[in-house]
Amino acid sequence: MLDVRPTPQQLAWQESELSMFLHFGMNTFTDREWGTGAEDPSQFNPARLDARQWARVAREAGFRYVILTAKHHDGFCLWPSQYTSHSVRNSPWAGGKGDVVREFVDACSEFGLKAGLYVSPWDRHEPSYGDSGAYNRFFVNQLTELLTNYGEIAEVWFDGACGEGPNGKRQKYDWQAFYEVVRALQPKALIAICGPDIRWVGNEDGYAAETEWSVRAPDPSIHGSGTDPIWWPAECDVSIRPGWFWHPAENDKIKSLPHLVDIYLRSVGRNSVLLLNVPPNRDGLLPDPDVHRLREFRGYLDHAFGRNLAEQAEVTASCEYAGDSVFTSARSDFQALQAPMNFAEPLCIEFSFPSPVEFNTVVLRERIALGQYVERYRVEIQTAGGWRDFSTGTTIGQKKIDARPRVTSKKLRVVIEGARGPVRIQSVGVYDVPDLSDGSVRQK
Repeated sequence: MLDVRPTPQQLAWQESELSMFLHFGMNTFTDREWGTGAEDPSQFNPARLDARQWARVAREAGFRYVILTAKHHDGFCLWPSQYTSHSVRNSPWAGGKGDVVREFVDACSEFGLKAGLYVSPWDRHEPSYGDSGAYNRFFVNQLTELLTNYGEIAEVWFDGACGEGPNGKRQKYDWQAFYEVVRALQPKALIAICGPDIRWVGNEDGYAAETEWSVRAPDPSIHGSGTDPIWWPAECDVSIRPGWFWHPAENDKIKSLPHLVDIYLRSVGRNSVLLLNVPPNRDGLLPDPDVHRLREFRGYLDHAFGRNLAEQAEVTASCEYAGDSVFTSARSDFQALQAPMNFAEPLCIEFSFPSPVEFNTVVLRERIALGQYVERYRVEIQTAGGWRDFSTGTTIGQKKIDARPRVTSKKLRVVIEGARGPVRIQSVGVYDVPDLSDGSVRQK
């Protein structure tokens, strides 16, 4: 068995659960999703831009990481890059002396948030794009600006978009050189998506797979020639609106609260981090409808998961192997619950409540600081006819949320039936979660 564990930065990121994406730039003013690179910088003029509002709303809504699109595919830079004229330096905003990246990073620092930067490798404005060597040097220069002038950056977000350059040539990115720059200038920064630290979940709906491992086989194009499994957790990205950038026609198309809760259950509740995009408008502010929905979302989560019924139960746990009982506990926190690697009988954690309780959601967490190992489990409730399944599952990881129809029982037990290595359960939560009107919160 390989002992694969997260770095301290990966662990903090996974435990944060929620990141916010801020798609903001030239597309905000041209009503596009992908710009051409031919836009006039004079179009960029967010008269009321307030990065402190972005950070304040993110903090209130429970987000801990925030990522800004410092440069999208159109090549327009939200900082005054010395390597291109296509930037805020040639816009009327702040008299050409503004720096959105600076305001963003400072606001994140003020509100205790981790700042991340999205930097598009594809640049539809830059003439050297397609001349691979020249453009890669250009891109490294821009990365160097961003990673040396703004203090600590927690996450660098690369997508893999690659189009034809102005010269009709296809660009070949030097990913390893890009990674080396990040590691040298921001050694604590996570490199995401087209990067070695965080991987894309594979869709833009915000949904992870039912079986989601943080321990994965490496990608040779990203991680080099090694073949041993690595810690490479998933991020689920989705926008609160149909598009990624703000569009005036989408102000009444904000995702509903039940839809956001369903996304949460199927991202955070499946061992992944949710990266929710909330795009600022042309004033440079998060729009009122989006802010209202975020506050509803935070309020619902706080209410739904604010009271863990397991805390009132008597808890016993045991693991049998080779005929010997190796663990017994009556603690309700069981923060150190552990079973040996090769147990012949399932690990069973049993909860006995003083009186029957109603619940519809069970939350399981492994102690991922020490690895992810659970392969198969079931949650059972005691009925008049004996024990029956409440839910069954495969992986747990950082968090597994099982939402099912409401039941009533005086006893519940979690049975770990298979694992790749030592089983370490961080916590178990039992909740009676409020139903939402259209029923989409319930998992099928």
